[in-house]
Amino acid sequence: MNELLTVLSSVLPVFAIMGIGGLLRRRDWLSADADASLMRVTINLLLPSLIFDSVLGNAALRRPENLLLPPLVGFGMVAVGVGVAWMFARSAGLETKPEQRTFAFLTGLQNYAYLTIPLCFTLFDSGTTGVLFVHNVGAEMALWTLGVTVMAGTGLTGGWKKILNAPLAALLLALALNFLGMFFTPFAPVAFAGKIILTAIHWFGQSAIPLALLMIGAIVADHLDAARGGRAARVVTVAALVRLGVMPVLFLLLAKFLPCSLELKRVLVLQGAMPSAVLPIVLTKHYGGDARTALQVALGTSVVGLVTIPLWIRFGGHVIGLW
Repeated sequence: MNELLTVLSSVLPVFAIMGIGGLLRRRDWLSADADASLMRVTINLLLPSLIFDSVLGNAALRRPENLLLPPLVGFGMVAVGVGVAWMFARSAGLETKPEQRTFAFLTGLQNYAYLTIPLCFTLFDSGTTGVLFVHNVGAEMALWTLGVTVMAGTGLTGGWKKILNAPLAALLLALALNFLGMFFTPFAPVAFAGKIILTAIHWFGQSAIPLALLMIGAIVADHLDAARGGRAARVVTVAALVRLGVMPVLFLLLAKFLPCSLELKRVLVLQGAMPSAVLPIVLTKHYGGDARTALQVALGTSVVGLVTIPLWIRFGGHVIGLW
């Protein structure tokens, strides 16, 4: 019971901040006009700062197994998720190709960042959080290659270019500096300047997740009404069955039997418990998907996830011997 309370105390604040973001949107304190600029600040400044703060000095990321395997697992499990979700698309009552492609894309892609990162910070150590960022490189690649291909029903249509972004550049630079840090002892003036810079980076990084969660809550509030209608109950039920029923089992089997580090096993437990990603909703219209299906999957699994996330994390912790 103690470990369940620990997980709950980590999960509930995440959803509470998202709820506050929705409330701020309803009261027009966080206007839609500010979304684009806040997103740019988050992606190009705050999230790279969080990556630097988590990676620099991280001993776990000096081990080769934590640099090579996590991205492969990240890509592979998204691919598996999309494939499994595609097999269930017709069971959700979706008849058109755009609806089916959207269901497969949204249901197959877990919320690998903005829900997982704060939970990882709370439940585990900095070593695990660093491995999570490396894992997310693979998930991000799957989003902008496989995911875009499935959504558009065509080729990559330039989606691969999105992989080359500020967070990836920050991760690669931070990993290099983290490795070189083993062999470098700075002079006192350099160390003093570095301390100032690292303090600023830490402060920026601490702002990344709260701001991102507020924005996600605001975006959800914008689309609540649009998610109604159609076969909403059936779509949500099937999506929750796949995303929060089938996929956690596959993630836990991988965490149990894959010969990998403890940090990656922890990441797999968290990833398996996650609902569908929310931010890819905005990609639906651009790549020819069905917006209502995307909303139903993302919002529906997030609501169901309020109950299932703590249970899966607790159970997964027992599977790999965390508790």
